[in-house]
Amino acid sequence: MSKNRTENPNISADRIEMLEENEIFVFGSNLAGMHGGGAAWVANMKFGAEWGVGVGLTGRSYAIPTMHGGVETIKPYVDEFIRFAQANPELKFLVTRIGCGIAGFRDEEIAPLFDEATHVSNIYLPETFYNILRSHCRKI
Repeated sequence: MSKNRTENPNISADRIEMLEENEIFVFGSNLAGMHGGGAAWVANMKFGAEWGVGVGLTGRSYAIPTMHGGVETIKPYVDEFIRFAQANPELKFLVTRIGCGIAGFRDEEIAPLFDEATHVSNIYLPETFYNILRSHCRKI
């Protein structure tokens, strides 16, 4: 079993220092792909996120932009990520607390965007997101 995730429920670790085979680091980015701080910096320095790519898969990272507006502007990118994960079941996507650092959102604002992800077996959410979704009587 990976130290980066648990099964049933699918929870990603709070801190991810290295990835195991087929694991992908999912982080909050900006549209310009300037990965200068927080999880974006980790993605760039450790997991191959390319400078200048602010959306999608590069290296062993998947960028979800969070710095360009309100929660409603993030949702389409989260939905796109969920579809991508469903299309790539051989990979395990370890979601960080996207948007809850430098972008300044609260977990309670971002977690509901991942409601549909709770039904995707290869997406692992932060425990805080999972607990928020569970406490709101979501069908987890």
